[in-house]
Amino acid sequence: MRLQTLNPEIMPNKTHTLGVVAGLCLGGLACTAAAAAPPNILFIVVDDLRTGVGAYGDPVAITPHLDALAARGVLFERAFVQQALCNPSRASMLTGLRPDTLQVWNLPAHFRETKPDVVTLPQLFRTNGYFTQGIGKIFHNWRTKIAGDPASWSVPEEMHFATHGQDVPMVEGDLPENTVQTPGTEARDVPDEAYYDGRVAALAEEALAKLAATGEPFFLGVGFWKPHTPFNAPKRYWDLYRREDIPPVTSAKLPAGAPDMAGHPPFEGLGRAAVDEAAIQELRHGYYAATSYVDAQVGKVIAALDAHGLTESTIIVFWSDHGLHLGEHDLWGKTSNYELDLRVPLMVVAPGVTTPGTRAPGVVELLDIYPTLAELAGLPVAPELEGVSLRPVLADVAVRVRTAAFSQHPRPSHTAVPGAAMGYSLREERYRYTEWRAWTTGEVLAVELYDYAEAEVETRNLAGAAGLAAEQARFASELASEFPPGPIDDSLAAAGQEGSFPAIN
Repeated sequence: MRLQTLNPEIMPNKTHTLGVVAGLCLGGLACTAAAAAPPNILFIVVDDLRTGVGAYGDPVAITPHLDALAARGVLFERAFVQQALCNPSRASMLTGLRPDTLQVWNLPAHFRETKPDVVTLPQLFRTNGYFTQGIGKIFHNWRTKIAGDPASWSVPEEMHFATHGQDVPMVEGDLPENTVQTPGTEARDVPDEAYYDGRVAALAEEALAKLAATGEPFFLGVGFWKPHTPFNAPKRYWDLYRREDIPPVTSAKLPAGAPDMAGHPPFEGLGRAAVDEAAIQELRHGYYAATSYVDAQVGKVIAALDAHGLTESTIIVFWSDHGLHLGEHDLWGKTSNYELDLRVPLMVVAPGVTTPGTRAPGVVELLDIYPTLAELAGLPVAPELEGVSLRPVLADVAVRVRTAAFSQHPRPSHTAVPGAAMGYSLREERYRYTEWRAWTTGEVLAVELYDYAEAEVETRNLAGAAGLAAEQARFASELASEFPPGPIDDSLAAAGQEGSFPAIN
């Protein structure tokens, strides 16, 4: 069963305005006749996939297909989102603008309500002669007045607008039993296609077959809904793990000395008050099962790309919209300014540019994907983009194009106007510095400073420590340069307080 949408039919843009020689010259490399075609883009996004701590990748997760994808190109070890919530993160990345610039900080606000003429990343490719298609969750999936973004695509989006809670198993005949008990989890012996992501992968495979036949340059967006709640992957993905091998929660309290506003209530049905240790472990098991499930779907899409002979002509980008807490810091869900929420997987495979199996340790932002893909394809971009191209890093992973990544989150969470505070956060390769500022005055209400050389996760707030006074002053100056002190301009914000947060969105 496919999700139905009310989007109007948008006909493919057949007017090719590609004013560049050839995509696979990719930003200046020697061009050959065989490479004199614009590069295709396979743009894969997943929901709530965290990186764990320490070196890139969650050491518990079984992800052979993502591991294989990383071995093809550049893996960014320190990539950060601009806000750890689906809609603001996706809107920011896909427009190349920060949440404050868009004035999108919650789930219902659509960026077209505040910046109607902004050109999104897929829209840029569409207006420059590409066939653009979106399958699955690319833009936000629910509650916005505009479903997805029709202006971005040559054809209507598919399987993109629904709630995560509606992702229930669809099978012929009797539904197999659920072998787990904790609310928010489900383990049934069903095919991959019983849930959204299996069907998204199948649609993407079909799309790649058609695109290979046409030979038209394409931007194919594939958005997977997992490992977002509910943790309801088919049972065989649960069976990949022994629960006793999944580490229990560590750092189960907010960091020592952290302000109360750094935390938040439990979200998405993952409430700490409602679960005991066994249930917590079952939830964590479910998250990893969902991670392995989405890994398998990504593998199907990459295999289809290879099977249709598109590998050498296609740039692949893989990213997650934010991370997730599973009890760490006494937090469930996202919406914090801590590492497990803000640090995400990011991989880029650009034939002729990237060296297989390389890792870039420098700090980058998801904002940087937009100008990077534009440069690789030779497309012009608006000067107001707030990201920087990662093209130099793709060619040499030792290059640094940023000294810091910037993120933010309001309090209360899911706020549009006016909130109590906004937390602005700066992340260098070693330190994270965060200021919580009053929304209406800009007054600094609280400060946090963490040293990741001391611990892989935040354990104690070092703000005010005598030995870090110079560093703290420098961080404060850098943060003020990016986010000038003062009240937040919310004059264009499209939606107000959300009220109660739903169990599963």
